[in-house]
Formats: sequence, C-alpha cells, structure tokens
Amino acid sequence: MIRVLIADDQMMVREGFSVLLGAMPDIEVVGEAVNGIEAVAKVRELRPDVVLMDIRMPELNGIEATREIVAADEGAKVLVLTTFDLDEYVYQALRAGASGFLLKDASARQLADGVRVVASGEALLAPSVTRRLITEFSKLSEIPKLPAVQNPDAYGELTDRETEVLVLIAQGLSNAEIAGRLVVAESTIKTHVSRVLVKLGLRDRTQAAVFAYEARLVTPG
Repeated sequence: MIRVLIADDQMMVREGFSVLLGAMPDIEVVGEAVNGIEAVAKVRELRPDVVLMDIRMPELNGIEATREIVAADEGAKVLVLTTFDLDEYVYQALRAGASGFLLKDASARQLADGVRVVASGEALLAPSVTRRLITEFSKLSEIPKLPAVQNPDAYGELTDRETEVLVLIAQGLSNAEIAGRLVVAESTIKTHVSRVLVKLGLRDRTQAAVFAYEARLVTPG
C-alpha cells in the first residue's frame, strides 16, 4: 500500500482527494494537514510515502514545508498541487525538492497515477507543461540558481554519456525510454542517473531536470 498524506487548507479539496484515493486498492490516505507546519509534523509522525502538498497555505507555505520535509530526509516524496500550470511557486517547490506537480482539476486516474509514479521514485516530468514551467522560470535572473549550477566544476565531472542521460531526463523521458533511445539496458541507465545525482549533489530526477535547464544544457523553448 502507498501511504499518502494530504496537505491543503481547503477542507473540500482534502475530502475530495481523500475519497478519490481511498477508492484505489493500492493507496491508503493516512492523514490530512491544514497548513505547512502541520504537514511537516505529520510527516514525522505518520511517515507517509507521498505528500500531496498545496502551495498556498497559511502559517507555513507548501514551498517551505517541502524544503523542511526534504531536509529532514523523512523518505516522503512530495507531489505539489496547484491550480495554475505556469506558476513560479511550483517551480520553486520543484527546486526545493518536490518530485513533481499536479493540477487540482486532475482526474481521479491522473491523481492516482501521479501518486504511484512519485512513490516508485520516478519524477512526474512527462507532461509537456512541466518542461514549459521549468523553461519559463529558468530564464528569470532574479531566481537564484541551484547551488550545483553555480559550481561549473561539478557538472564538468559528468561523462559524455552521463550528460546525454541528464539531457534526456530534462526532456521528460523515463529510464525505460532513455534505455530504448540509447539502446542499452534499463539497469545501465539507472546507474547513470544515480551517478549524475551524486556528482551534482542533487536529490532526484526533478532537480536534475531543473539543473539541466538552469545550466543551459537544454535549450529553452
């Protein structure tokens, strides 16, 4: 069972998502939170696999809550909820360690599939809107870049193949799709992805995609 915590200040949203996910045979909603402070506390208490995190919440917003959860390394993956796809706050949440995002008007199937993808360790990057989001906000000079981007020596350590894999991650390809593109075993791609994350000091595939755009390894457009 995938254990899910729902963090949103709107009761109707929490109840609606709880009903939708509770109907899935492989997903269990273990708790709810009405703000970021409560979300952080309940992650420590309940140790969910996935947190559905609203961004605009009182007392502590979803970005800061995500940052605290990731920094504590509680093992929970954060899936950000938003009403607007091209949202600067979503971009900041992805940089803070969120594993992806979903629009609040997602269908029950999209919601459940998103939870499963994130719980499995993949990033929810396939939708083209995610690439548009990263592309749009990686251009803004007032947003500080990821620490790894500010250190050219870090990404200079990547091999040509690792750089190639990084670019394909940023384009939204899964490990299986990258393996097919490069005609190698999927296990080989998993090894490359792990090495990329270690060398760049990044948490997951989502931050790797953000990194690729901010470092201009992928041409925005």
